[in-house]
Amino acid sequence: MSVPKNVYWFEVLLLVSLMLDCISVAFQDRTMDAELSSSVVAAANTIAAGLIMLLAYLVWLAAHGRKNWARAVLTASLVFSVVALAQIVGDSGLDAGLLIDIVSCALTGAGIYLSYTGDARGWFTG
Repeated sequence: MSVPKNVYWFEVLLLVSLMLDCISVAFQDRTMDAELSSSVVAAANTIAAGLIMLLAYLVWLAAHGRKNWARAVLTASLVFSVVALAQIVGDSGLDAGLLIDIVSCALTGAGIYLSYTGDARGWFTG
């Protein structure tokens, strides 16, 4: 059985969003100082990489495994990301580094929307 068009675009948009997240993590300022040791930087990078890989697996489960719970987890992840992004913008203002994160959230939002509409409605089974 072939994947419906909306599910295909859901997968593409979310994977592009995750690629942007990889770029964002790679260029984060992790300058070591008294509060930030090299082991903390390594742990933060490892956690970020693990989370991105987990989200990519959830995208695959939703798109190819037809798992509705994976789509729900991705939707909740988007909500948490938007709230965190709004708090960061509220605290430090809008800067060039946040542009990648904003585009990533927009792509994820578009993909999640497509997964709930059109020919994707009957795709997710449980």
